[in-house]
Amino acid sequence: MTDFKDRERGEETKFAFDQETEFKIAARRNRLLGEWAAGLMGLTEEETDAYKKAVVQADFEEAGDEDVIRKLLGDLTAAECDVSEADIRAKLEECSVEARRQFMSDQK
Repeated sequence: MTDFKDRERGEETKFAFDQETEFKIAARRNRLLGEWAAGLMGLTEEETDAYKKAVVQADFEEAGDEDVIRKLLGDLTAAECDVSEADIRAKLEECSVEARRQFMSDQK
């Protein structure tokens, strides 16, 4: 019986670790995405830092990436940047790969 409980605790610990890792990677991805969008909008360094934080915060509105995409599309449209939703989704994927790469290299 203890072997089963030990295995169960191990699985729970692994699940929590995996969830935390995915959260950190998503936050890093959102900061990279915010930095890209801030560059398109011509924001200053201070404004860029604040905007990156706002993009990370936007991800807490609902599950999935739609809240982040909606924020970026709205902000970029308001700033009269010629960027489509497809462009944002493509950049989101690119930033996901980069965020995972950065996270893994930081863990070494």
